[in-house]
Amino acid sequence: MDRIEDIANFLLRNEIKLATAESCTAGLIVSELARVPGSGAAIDCGLAVYSPQAKNRFLNVAYELIDEHGLTSEAVADAMVLGAIENNDANAAIANTGIAGPAAGPNGLEPGTVCLAWAVRRGDRIHRFTETRYFEGERNEVRHGAAHYGLQRLVFYFDEVFSGHNPTAA
Repeated sequence: MDRIEDIANFLLRNEIKLATAESCTAGLIVSELARVPGSGAAIDCGLAVYSPQAKNRFLNVAYELIDEHGLTSEAVADAMVLGAIENNDANAAIANTGIAGPAAGPNGLEPGTVCLAWAVRRGDRIHRFTETRYFEGERNEVRHGAAHYGLQRLVFYFDEVFSGHNPTAA
């Protein structure tokens, strides 16, 4: 499922209320969803959280975690997605942090490197997943690719959680 309209309809059919915590994509996930008429019913909030201070203030991401793993890390993306789902009225969340470019990031991370995380609430359990991906292209192509990939994988992880499989959670 890769068309935004199909993803929005999936969210609506499954009564998914989404929160996002977006660093690299700066709100593009929510913006892309909002293009679809009626999709607002599937959106709780979209947070653009670039700075460590914003990640700490709005998502409770510990500075020690950022210092230990770096801003572009699965550990930080995981903490961001947990803050997004726990601090909002959502049953699913997507978070990302990365290097959109044009320059390389700390520790030589290549532009296009994006760490993503997803959370799906089922009952009183939150299932979390993380991935690091590389997206080709210029800055905005990286952001666009990461936003669409984040939405596509949310559908995948939602299906994993509710299909009866025992998914590996973060």
